Amino acid sequence: MDRILLSTVAYRPPEEVFPYVQSFTDYPRYTDHLKSVSVHGDGGVDSIYDLHLAWWKLTYTARSRVTNIDAPQSLEWQLTNDIDARGEWRVEPEPDAAPPEAETASRIYFDAVYDPYSADKNAISLPRFVSLDWVVTKVQPRLLSEAETVVQRLVTDIEDRTTPRDVELTIHEMP
Repeated sequence: MDRILLSTVAYRPPEEVFPYVQSFTDYPRYTDHLKSVSVHGDGGVDSIYDLHLAWWKLTYTARSRVTNIDAPQSLEWQLTNDIDARGEWRVEPEPDAAPPEAETASRIYFDAVYDPYSADKNAISLPRFVSLDWVVTKVQPRLLSEAETVVQRLVTDIEDRTTPRDVELTIHEMP
């Protein structure tokens, strides 16, 4: 299993950060490859999200289920189709990280554990002469940069900024 664990600080309390983390339907604004999100459920535990992705000549819909919510600290999810993956968004108060102009701060963690070779070869329509192994070797390095982009853009939204600030990301673990 591979793991991506990264974190950053947002200058808001966890109670204000968590609704952004929980709003999967807004995620297409945070990444270039997520085109849309469909929700089945009320947004709580057991809600299902269809994540419509596109990259290169590939399109794919990942189905994610929310497995646990402990607001405003944690939201756990797992993919339910075609690949073994699960993860968690965690939000922890970190008031000492707030600059003088901010009242407080929170550390946002993105944690994803996945097995890239568990992908169902029949789930993705690959172009002729393209193997799943080739796709995995091309996509895997992009996963970390995508996670970084999502977290950076998320912080811009959370802090209601028109101009993004430099967001320092801490990479705790990566494949």
